[in-house]
Amino acid sequence: MTAHPDVTTFFDTVSNTFSYVVKDPASDACAIVDSVLDFDYASGKVSYKSADEIVAHVSKHGLNVEWLIETHVHADHLSAAPYLQEKVGGKIGIGEQITAVQETFGKVFNEGTEFQRDGSQFDRLFADGATFSIGAMQALAISTPGHTPACMTYVIGDAAFVGDTLFMPDGGTARADFPGGDARQLYRSIKRVLALPAETRLFMCHDYGPNGRDILNETTVADQIAHNIHVHEGVSEEEFVQMRTARDATLAMPKLIIPSLQVNMKAGALPDPEANGQRYLRVPINGL
Repeated sequence: MTAHPDVTTFFDTVSNTFSYVVKDPASDACAIVDSVLDFDYASGKVSYKSADEIVAHVSKHGLNVEWLIETHVHADHLSAAPYLQEKVGGKIGIGEQITAVQETFGKVFNEGTEFQRDGSQFDRLFADGATFSIGAMQALAISTPGHTPACMTYVIGDAAFVGDTLFMPDGGTARADFPGGDARQLYRSIKRVLALPAETRLFMCHDYGPNGRDILNETTVADQIAHNIHVHEGVSEEEFVQMRTARDATLAMPKLIIPSLQVNMKAGALPDPEANGQRYLRVPINGL
């Protein structure tokens, strides 16, 4: 944890998503974490404003993008990874349990046999404990399932990117009721994150400003242990599972879950055009 990466934050107000450019302080190398493709569900229109802000930052600072990292298959926004790869390069990576997500949602969306469920749409599938380099920095991939089977936390120097596993302390934790989710597994994954050094900087994927506070994206392991409303020190696994299960039963589905899952399980690739040249997404009736 000797490296202290430079972290630049981008916030998408529509999906309340944070994207990050994580730069090696000793070089121009960087990684982009959890990018956002702008998508208006009502009109079906795709745009690239959020992604272009990252492209502009990379260009302005002369950065070399080595990785386009996904913490998981997001259910609330579409990934801009393919667009960014075309514009600035980098390899697209995700946890190796993406295959379980592809198997589950390949059935939900009635994908044909041409849809490969082996994760081959991504450039790298990270196993638990896998390491990779960003310039001179070494990064560690930790499997943290529970929200989804493929959730990963990426530890890069003294920073960790936790996806939806944790929110800010007053926001609690991720839901665990999507297909493949598991509250007990989530608790154990969170404990792995909270076993990192106390001073580790934790970067969130989302924040919703609970109780009207300003939007925040960064906390520490120590702060989570002391103050997280769902998993602070002293909360048992059974208490957490009961709380999480009851809370999840009250939650509505994310507005963009239907398009997001279809696109993100394919590394952000939009559907191929059909015979008339138009691309289509599917809506399974009573499928979720």
